Amino acid sequence: MMTHTDQTETAFDGDVVIAGGGLAGMTLALALRQAGLSVALVDRQPYETQLAPDFDGRASALAYTSWRLFEALGVAERLKPHTARIEHILVCDGRPYGGTRPGGPGPDTLHFDRREISDGETGEPLGWMAENRHTRIALLDTLREEGGTEFFAPVAVERFDARSDGVDVFLADQRVLKGKLLVACDGRFSRIRQQEKIRTSGWMYNQKGIVTTVRHAEPHNGVAYEYFMPGGPFAILPLPDNRSSLVWTEASETADAIVGLEAEGFQEELEKRFGDFLGEVRPEGPRFTYPLGLTYSERFFGDRIAYVGDAARGIHPLAGQGFNLGIRDTAALAEVLSDARRCGLDLGAPATLSRYQAWRRFDSATLAMGTDIFNRLFSNDIEPLRRVRGLGLSLVNKIGPARRFFMRQAGGETGDPPRLLRGQRLDAA
Repeated sequence: MMTHTDQTETAFDGDVVIAGGGLAGMTLALALRQAGLSVALVDRQPYETQLAPDFDGRASALAYTSWRLFEALGVAERLKPHTARIEHILVCDGRPYGGTRPGGPGPDTLHFDRREISDGETGEPLGWMAENRHTRIALLDTLREEGGTEFFAPVAVERFDARSDGVDVFLADQRVLKGKLLVACDGRFSRIRQQEKIRTSGWMYNQKGIVTTVRHAEPHNGVAYEYFMPGGPFAILPLPDNRSSLVWTEASETADAIVGLEAEGFQEELEKRFGDFLGEVRPEGPRFTYPLGLTYSERFFGDRIAYVGDAARGIHPLAGQGFNLGIRDTAALAEVLSDARRCGLDLGAPATLSRYQAWRRFDSATLAMGTDIFNRLFSNDIEPLRRVRGLGLSLVNKIGPARRFFMRQAGGETGDPPRLLRGQRLDAA
């Protein structure tokens, strides 16, 4: 039944309201529905806009535990035709632009091979690459088929008021959503976090990431490359059909200048960095730029609010861990809320949400600090430092236990992974 208070309309009265219907928000909605919770999903953008090819040019590396979660939620089967397996990761200093063989990966390499932690020729890869637009489509189609999630878009969350037994979320169109918990999945510059006056630490890097897709003559064979140039990391991430996604970091002014070049000039700058190890390479599709920085929230929960994904922390993309951190948040929060529901506990109580925060803060802090240190250490062209970096990469490459630890750390398998990251459904617990 609809109720009216001060000319507002109660459009939802259930368990959880999610503000932000992007990748993390939709993933969380699916996980909560599987746990038997009622969910409202709110987003400022129409879903038709989010699914358009020019909305988001990025692709995401899904760690193998993230893929297990997608399998448990029924998303993987839809997404798999649009993915490429990551069989190897090569990390190295890039070749200097002016050498006899400019561009491409340098000689000192740290090689991660999935066969060290996964049995058989067709075993679990290190990860799966998928363009974000395909991931959005797979998530939305699964949500619609699953049913039970109420969508509110396009509309903004204007404000919220916490009560002793719940939270009222006021939308810009005068509707009110009532829940036991509000989850902020509204990005690095979360308006909900700002309204609650939760402080963040961090800084901008004076760098931008240039994102585009390229087609190359030779097959990538499932190899992801992360090599470091003077302007920042240059990542080549495998996509289906002899294509790769580039995440190309440069100083902000340089990035803007490169993106603004005509096709011939852009091709020249691309070849300087990419090299010829995959044969002829050509851009395919539009170019995008994204400012890069670090933000870290002092708390991952507030008064009947939980923060997930970039609303909790935003990191440099050099390790490809941004969306994976959001997926790990989703898995942990969904399990915490599932356990609370089963035990008859309050979903939005501090005791419930403090368990979520304790589960997620160490992993988040470790990756935030690690990506910051790596970016500062490698984003320069000081020759003595280049030699030390190369020596360090070669040394770690010779230590098998270290390689395997880093692979499992990046895969999200260290510590105490939530059940979804182990491929276990919450409704089967």
